[in-house]
Amino acid sequence: MRGELIGNIFAFLRELKSNNNREWFAAHKESYLQLKSGFEALTDELIARISLWDEEVKGLKAKDCVYRIYRDVRFSPDKSPYKTHFGAYICGFRGRNSGRCGYYLHLEPGSSLLAGGCHCPEPTLLKRLRQDIYDNIEEFTGIIREPGFAAEFPEIDPEGKLKKVPLPFPPDFSEADLLKYKHYDVASIKPDSWFEDGDALEKTDRVFRKLYKFNRFLNYTIDNVS
Repeated sequence: MRGELIGNIFAFLRELKSNNNREWFAAHKESYLQLKSGFEALTDELIARISLWDEEVKGLKAKDCVYRIYRDVRFSPDKSPYKTHFGAYICGFRGRNSGRCGYYLHLEPGSSLLAGGCHCPEPTLLKRLRQDIYDNIEEFTGIIREPGFAAEFPEIDPEGKLKKVPLPFPPDFSEADLLKYKHYDVASIKPDSWFEDGDALEKTDRVFRKLYKFNRFLNYTIDNVS
């Protein structure tokens, strides 16, 4: 990724976090639009790279993947009008709106990350994901414990993880802990400097490659439930 552009994005987002109001944003709207255009160009470059090894993303455009900066505050106690990050979700079949597993790029000062998998599946899908993991446990553990994957993504999202094995699975199942998750997504946290390097685009592509088999495993279930 272009280090200067990413550095400028981080600088803008730091200022926005301190001035999260419509008056400040209006005064800096032109700067935002220039940075947004640059981020979309980087997303298009990343899509092109990913399409070389994941054909499902072919044909996607940045506009299909980049999230709006405007927050939906209707049901939130936090009425700040703007997000303090830039995000893009590269996923076949409708990009950010596909409902499938893909490749998420999140740029936020001090909280940047690369992620993939299935976050917050609805109950029917969650049951099927657990069932398919149970039925294909050797394949699943082979993916998440492959050394390259495990080094980059050391844990599945633990938010809301159950204390007991959910029914109808046997509590003495050898990999019972893997059935307790409510989300099947993973993330790799990166420092800001990681993205400001001149070779960050190549590094991001290498990280996302490690997600391919994980996403494919989960998407098999998602596609059969949809």
